[in-house]
Amino acid sequence: MAMSSPPPVALSILLSRLRGCSSTACHALQCHALLLTSGHLAASPLRLSNLLLLALASASAASHAEAVFARLPVPASRHPFPWNTLIRLHAPASPRKALAYFARMRRAAVDPDAYTFPAVLKACGCGVGLPLHAEAVRRGLDRDLFTRNALLSFYCRIGDCRSGRKVFDDGARDLVSWNSMVTGYVGCGEVELAQELFDEMSHRDAFSWATMIDAYGKQAGGVDRARQLFDQMPDRDLVCWNSMIDGYARQGRMVEARALFDEMPERNVISWSIVVDGYVRCGEPSEALDLFQRMLRCGIRPDRVAAVGAVTACAQLGALEQGRWLHSYLEKKKVLFDVVVKTALIDMYMKCGRLDLAILIFESMPEKSVVTWNVMIVGLGTHSCGRDAVKLFYKMESEGAPMDDLSVLAVLTACTHAGLISEGLTIFHRMSKDLGINPKVEHYGALVDLLGRAGHLDQARHAIETMPMEPTPELWGSLLAACRSHRCVELAELSVERLASLGADDSGVYVLLSNIYADEGMWEGVMKIRRLMNAEGMKKDTGRSVIEVDGQINEFVNGGSSHPHKDEIYFMLWNLANMVAST
Repeated sequence: MAMSSPPPVALSILLSRLRGCSSTACHALQCHALLLTSGHLAASPLRLSNLLLLALASASAASHAEAVFARLPVPASRHPFPWNTLIRLHAPASPRKALAYFARMRRAAVDPDAYTFPAVLKACGCGVGLPLHAEAVRRGLDRDLFTRNALLSFYCRIGDCRSGRKVFDDGARDLVSWNSMVTGYVGCGEVELAQELFDEMSHRDAFSWATMIDAYGKQAGGVDRARQLFDQMPDRDLVCWNSMIDGYARQGRMVEARALFDEMPERNVISWSIVVDGYVRCGEPSEALDLFQRMLRCGIRPDRVAAVGAVTACAQLGALEQGRWLHSYLEKKKVLFDVVVKTALIDMYMKCGRLDLAILIFESMPEKSVVTWNVMIVGLGTHSCGRDAVKLFYKMESEGAPMDDLSVLAVLTACTHAGLISEGLTIFHRMSKDLGINPKVEHYGALVDLLGRAGHLDQARHAIETMPMEPTPELWGSLLAACRSHRCVELAELSVERLASLGADDSGVYVLLSNIYADEGMWEGVMKIRRLMNAEGMKKDTGRSVIEVDGQINEFVNGGSSHPHKDEIYFMLWNLANMVAST
């Protein structure tokens, strides 16, 4: 029986669904199936194929969009719309494929229109974009505002703000043009030029303000200027609030960041994440955890930044129980549990002394980043598993995993802690030749530490004096520490001289030298150091430590008396000291 024409009502329903299904690929595919089975697609292929193609492209269903494109009727394939749609679909993630479709479009003798060049320019580098500009001029499309804005953005994206400014100055502009040029200057590090252009704008939107606030917030010493702009804004949106708070957090000014956060009329997960991460980066893990818990109480689902920040805070505090609870929460709530989060958990368990749990996560990961491997090697070394760290390093190499200079530094440090002299020297000498990694000053520091701890002080000194770059204070400080362990006064004095010449002779250096003198019974030297420190007004830094007990974080300061259980603690320490003395 011949199929009758589809009822108009059914078609209107399908069209409505097709226009509203761009958010998910599943809905777009369902509409595709309905169009096929209802006969609508066969009845009106030209109109519906383009609508279907647009819906699939908007939902990022690339393979299905390409299949629909391949079956387009000839009249539709002669129009630039379907070509533009495929080019725009592939430009962000698959620029080569986008350019390939543009080349096919040219071979098919389909003339580009004002929407073609903006789509293909997003996929272009310098070599391809310049000829496209020339073609746009030849076709007269460079006068089209949409194309001009795309050309302006292209030049700014490749760092050629001068050419971008020529496009900007030569013709009509709209707010997008102004914002694109301001953003281009900021991206090229020309914040002053961006400010000049910003000041010329007769109309600004929230994006204009947010761009400048973010630019100053990321610039050293520019956060106060960012705040001036923020205070001048007629209407502040959430992006501007977040940019301003992030600017304070980047500069370590967490008091101002928190004050602004507390003033926000509304917050999103990014707002919370910025402050949590800021506290962690500024060494205030307790504040980070308190805010994270408040975030959860407010019903905000944490994103990756907040989750990693909270896990890192637990690692900084050594708060194992809180870290394990957080691990369980992230798994239970199915928060993004990717390589970054798992690596943070490995680091946390390592720093909290649970090597077994760190290994369990590491071995369960199907994919590992270079940071994952590095964290694991560092953790093994810290837990006196130097040989296991070396084995893991060689496993990393044999599996062809990405390796960087921190990988080598991690295994050299592990060799130092385990006293694996020959293994460490072998890896150090293989760096350039076999691993393709040129030694940095940090690697020489690890080498000096390796040799110094083993008592090879002359070799350590030779390594410092023959390294291809200027020695840093840390290298001479490492040698000085080794001199105390191996009671070498002469080399210790030389190290202090070198530190003094570098302006790094702080109180810790002289306290260490004084201790070396005392170990050797050189009391005149001890008194000389004390007189020098008094004359220079130097004071020994106060020692402090933190420990978690029953989920509570306790901080102890040398000589402090503010802890509520100080009497019991001092009594226990006195008993322990007596027990040690009596054995």
